[in-house]
Order: sequence, then structure tokens, then C-alpha cells
Amino acid sequence: MPKDYEIAEFFLKNYYQLRFSPAVATGVKEITRNPKRVQREVRKQVQNAGIGTKSQQALKLQQEQRKTEHKAVRREQRGAEKERQFELKQKKRKDTTGRKV
Repeated sequence: MPKDYEIAEFFLKNYYQLRFSPAVATGVKEITRNPKRVQREVRKQVQNAGIGTKSQQALKLQQEQRKTEHKAVRREQRGAEKERQFELKQKKRKDTTGRKV
């Protein structure tokens, strides 16, 4: 099996002696696209790009960032609350079993 550098060297030495076949023309079929899908994609692109002035787009971006930050904070708070409730249940379970013994 020839190595890559051997093949490259062969091409460099014998390039002008090699014979290449002419390009074969192939028919390229144009893909027909569903008009409803195209309309949905255009609507999505316009919505993502946003309509309005640059300041309106900046405000919208700022709002989205605050929204994601708020979601993360709320998720952390819910997790902490669940953990606290779990700890209370565990403590209560230990206390009730401790008295019976």
C-alpha cells in the first residue's frame, strides 16, 4: 500500500504525463419544496432576525437574557427548596423513629 507522501511525489513528477477523462455532464434535478414548509421557514427567519430598529432588537435581546438568567435562578431555588424539604423529612423520620425505640 503506497503512503500518502509517495502518491503526492508520484503526482508531482508525472502530472503532465497523466491523462484525465473529460468531465461527464449530469442532470441536476431541482428539488421541489413544499410551499407551506418554505413559508414556515421564512416566517421563522423573519422572527429570529426581528423586525424593528436596532434599539428595539437590543432591548429584546436584553429581555431574553434576563429571562434566561431568571429561569436559572428559579431552577436553583426550586432545587434548594426540594433539598430542604427532603432534609426536613429525613430529620422528622429520624426523630419519630428515635422516640419509639
